[in-house]
Amino acid sequence: MTISSSLNAGVAGLAANASRLASISDNIANSATYGYKRIETDFHSMVISSAGGSYTAGGVRSTNQRIIDENGALVTTTNPTDLAVRGRGMLPVANVSEMAVNNGDAQMLLATTGSFRTNADGYLTTESGLVLLGWPANADGTVPTYPRDTSDGLEPVRINVNQLTGEPTTHMSLGVNLPATSTEAGASGDSQELSVEYYDNLGTSENLLMEFVPTIPASGSSNEWTLRIRDTASDDSIVGEYTLTFDDSRSSGGTLSSVSAISGGTYDPTSGSVIVDVAGGPMEINIGQLGASDGLTQLSDSFAPLQISKDGSPVGNMTSVEVDSNGIVHAFFDTGITRAIFQVPLVDLPNPNGMVAMDHQTYSPSPESGSFFLWDAGDGPTGDVVAYAREESATDVAGELTDMIQTQRAYSSNAKVIQTVDEMLQETTNIKR
Repeated sequence: MTISSSLNAGVAGLAANASRLASISDNIANSATYGYKRIETDFHSMVISSAGGSYTAGGVRSTNQRIIDENGALVTTTNPTDLAVRGRGMLPVANVSEMAVNNGDAQMLLATTGSFRTNADGYLTTESGLVLLGWPANADGTVPTYPRDTSDGLEPVRINVNQLTGEPTTHMSLGVNLPATSTEAGASGDSQELSVEYYDNLGTSENLLMEFVPTIPASGSSNEWTLRIRDTASDDSIVGEYTLTFDDSRSSGGTLSSVSAISGGTYDPTSGSVIVDVAGGPMEINIGQLGASDGLTQLSDSFAPLQISKDGSPVGNMTSVEVDSNGIVHAFFDTGITRAIFQVPLVDLPNPNGMVAMDHQTYSPSPESGSFFLWDAGDGPTGDVVAYAREESATDVAGELTDMIQTQRAYSSNAKVIQTVDEMLQETTNIKR
């Protein structure tokens, strides 16, 4: 039995080292494969209990494990949708072929890197047929709340490169100086006018006409104006009218002392704003807080629009797409605005090495990997998303070549054991009775 067990141990050694050589070959073959996770082969001795002075060889067994939680180095690229994960977490992807079949939701797979570009349908896909998954954002750029323990809310990230978008104006700030001499007795009483452009809900350019009418007293100075706001989208109808009174004290001269509404929304002294209803909906107009000099003022003898700011934009064309470190997919338009259109989460599992390896450097969750959770990139235990980058293979070629030499020596030695046992058995058969 001892000689036979030696033969079996040698055969087991050949099989174990052949398995190790296969993993080494795979690692070296994929040394230039982006996102490749190396295979590690371990040997485990098998001990068979023996009685007396004889020993029975148990041999060796080998097990293979893909080290998925080992990251390769990141290299920069020129494509804004080349993505890599820096740290813990994986990108959710799916096979484009499963989407084409349209047989329910495609299976979520996980990858640590990918070179994504838009295909004919606008989906962000790789050359190997993987599509990036994410949560779609609302029209205003906010991302709704989606379940984090399931992939049901994920959708293929689609970029409509022919998309037109506009952003309505909902807020504007006025920094205007009114001439103090216009409210003195004997002044001409001429009003001051200012037109401010805004964009309606359809991206059309409209205007708010601001008319400042001074109050002329019989003597002295009234320091009072009437502000009438007209909307061109509503046939120049008055949407707000206010009485403005300015301070003439030594400490706060020229700043607003009171604002009273004749029509339109009331003045909020905390924010320094009034809200008027234009044709497309409510609009907030900031005219400055009481006693502050950053809004409407009354100084000297000149009418001067000093600073006028507003949000909104005209209709523009999408020009490019980028992904930030938090996984937010931003669309850039030629009007200068940016809008969030998707959020790509990072998927984390308790045991990444327990996942099932699939083609194209993708992995599928399994009972051994544990339940997955979808995190915001940069939140919780996960790392962040790096654009313009790819993750290199985790293979160390120098180390693999060293292991290959060791494996070759071990394989030859096991073969020598088999040869020796064969010669010993031959000697046994040659013994004459």
